Amino acid sequence: MSDASAPSSAFQNCTASAGPAGKTLLETRGLSKNFGGVKAVTDVDFRLGRGELRCLIGPNGAGKSTFFKMLSGQLPPTAGTILFDGSDITGEPPHRIARLGIGIKNQVPSVWDGLSVYEHFFIAAHRRLGARRAAAVADELLMKLGLATLARRDVGALAHGERQWVEIGMTMAQDAKLILLDEPTAGMATDEVERTVALLRDVNVSTSLIIVEHDMQFISMIAGIVTVFHQGRILIEATMENVLANPVVREVYLGAGRPGR
Repeated sequence: MSDASAPSSAFQNCTASAGPAGKTLLETRGLSKNFGGVKAVTDVDFRLGRGELRCLIGPNGAGKSTFFKMLSGQLPPTAGTILFDGSDITGEPPHRIARLGIGIKNQVPSVWDGLSVYEHFFIAAHRRLGARRAAAVADELLMKLGLATLARRDVGALAHGERQWVEIGMTMAQDAKLILLDEPTAGMATDEVERTVALLRDVNVSTSLIIVEHDMQFISMIAGIVTVFHQGRILIEATMENVLANPVVREVYLGAGRPGR
C-alpha cells in the first residue's frame, strides 16, 4: 500500500444547515417506498445544503439504504418528490441522475480489475471532457488522492482501501455536485479509515456529501449533522454529540451503549 498521505429532552431535533447563504441542494418531500404491503420508507422530508456533509445512520432495516437508493435512482419511490439543484428528479433513472451531477459510490467498489488506476480516472473524466482534458484531470486526481505511485498498477492488485479511493476518485472525475457514499470505510483498517476521513474532508470543500455508515467512530470523526433513521422515518437530526446522548437513539440503535452494525 502506498505511504502517500491523503489531502487534507430526548427528541430534540437540530435543524440542519442549508449550506452557504441557506441554499438547498437536495430536498425530499413526503418520500415513501413500499415493497408490496411493507413500508420501507414513509413520508420522509429531508434537506441538504450546498457544501454540506451529512451522515445517515440507523439499525438494519431502518430505511436508510432504501432512501439512499431512491436518491440515486436505483429504486423508484412509491410516493413523494425528490428535488435536486432546482430540478424534480423523482423516478429518474440512474444515468440521468448522474448527468445532473449526483455521483454514487456503492459499498462494493465498481472497478475493473484489469485496468490501471490512471485508466479508471481517465475513463471517468473522458465522458464529460474529452481526451486532452481528461488526461489532466486524471493526473490531478492521482496527486489529490495520494495514488500517484500506483498510477500504472492494475486496480485488481490493490488493497481494499485503495480500491475504495479509486472509486471515490472516479466520482470526483465526473465533477459531481453531490456524492452519495454507501459505507465507504467498510472493511478498512484503522489507518485506511483515517486517510479516508482526510480525503472526504478535502472532497467536501467543493462537493456536498451524503454518507450511509455503521462505523460510529468514523462518523464521530467526520460528521457535522447526523440523520438517524428508524422504522422508515427520520427519528432525529442533530450533531453527533446530541445523537449519542439521546436515550431513544441509544435504545433503538446503539443498544446497551455499544455501536452496532
